[in-house]
Amino acid sequence: MVTAVVFDVGETLLDDSREWGAWADWIGVPRHTFSTVLGAVTVSGRDNAETFQYFRPGFNVAHERLLREDAGLGERIEEQDLYPDVRSSLAALQGLGLRVGVAGNQTARAAELLRALALPTDFVSTSGEWGVAKPSETFFERVVEAAAVHAEQIVYVGDHRDNDVVAAKAAGLRTALIRRGPWGYLWADDPLVKRDADWVISSLDELPALLAG
Repeated sequence: MVTAVVFDVGETLLDDSREWGAWADWIGVPRHTFSTVLGAVTVSGRDNAETFQYFRPGFNVAHERLLREDAGLGERIEEQDLYPDVRSSLAALQGLGLRVGVAGNQTARAAELLRALALPTDFVSTSGEWGVAKPSETFFERVVEAAAVHAEQIVYVGDHRDNDVVAAKAAGLRTALIRRGPWGYLWADDPLVKRDADWVISSLDELPALLAG
């Protein structure tokens, strides 16, 4: 029986277009060029951060993020960055009596910004706060602790095959892959997704009906 639903952040709740565009602007690369290289890195199954190495070898994302903050160009998460189905689906899931959480590979600052949006959730946490990131099993142990239910009672929803679907399933959670963002579209029909995803959805608004029973 499902009693909790926990969501990834980027390209699950948030459209990351503005943030990736801000990074392209920061390093002085055309946005289309940056996106194309990011796509190539994605297809090869590597970490997104490796994208920067093609343009600036030795690029330190954490350090550059601090420089962006100092320049007044730091992380921003606003209502306009949410996908249109976020508030309605999260509220509907809470209306079913399910615990609703957010936990993704983001900074501690991103957690503050997400909480400021006052989404209909029971908790919001990030890897930056926990000190451990997906696809580590320890990350999902923290998800289970935050949800305060058994692992098999949790559905983890995300767009990434390896970090979300495969890793969460290995940790004993149920999983749903959302078909949006580059990773969601790329891997929706992947054999590993077919093996490990309990559901593949095109909108978060599909979840309440799927879990109502």
